[in-house]
Amino acid sequence: MPTHRAFRIHELPSRQRIKPHIPSPIIQIGGTTINKLIKNMTFTAAFVALNVILSTLVTIPIGIIRAAPMQHLINVLGAVLTGPWVIVQAFISSTIRILFGTGTVFAYPGSMIGALAAWLLYKYSKKLSLAALGEIIGTGVIGALSLYPLIIILELDAQIFTVVAAAFLVSSLIGAITSYIILKQLEKHGVLLRI
Repeated sequence: MPTHRAFRIHELPSRQRIKPHIPSPIIQIGGTTINKLIKNMTFTAAFVALNVILSTLVTIPIGIIRAAPMQHLINVLGAVLTGPWVIVQAFISSTIRILFGTGTVFAYPGSMIGALAAWLLYKYSKKLSLAALGEIIGTGVIGALSLYPLIIILELDAQIFTVVAAAFLVSSLIGAITSYIILKQLEKHGVLLRI
């Protein structure tokens, strides 16, 4: 027969009551707070959804590709609001667009290189104009140049390169300028500081 008496929590004296552990809302994991991680993941998911939906509605068919200025608009917004998560967004968005038939394999180099360039230029300068310029340079120039080896590997006519490169440049210009205008308005009204 046990010699101790089992206590219920409400029967324990107040100094012996067990206090539940309430975790702090800010937990550090490798220098990143959970709140920031959740914010970035939420924005990334929302940007993927917006990108997939808007890219089906707003496309410019040019030859074998569909130029999607919404991808570039979302890339610049993502570079400013989520940082490196914009590259994840670009990859997932391109993959879903390809699976739905609203994009081509050319979406990968264009969107991901542009997203990387926009994020890096914004990260080191903190200027919205350079984020937009990074998207234009990354997609419209570097991304377009990276298409040539892909065109050769896919055994497509090399003459389509100029059409595709021009489409990338025009599409990235439209998207980047539009996103710059949106971000400037958000900055003007103090929304960027609260995000």
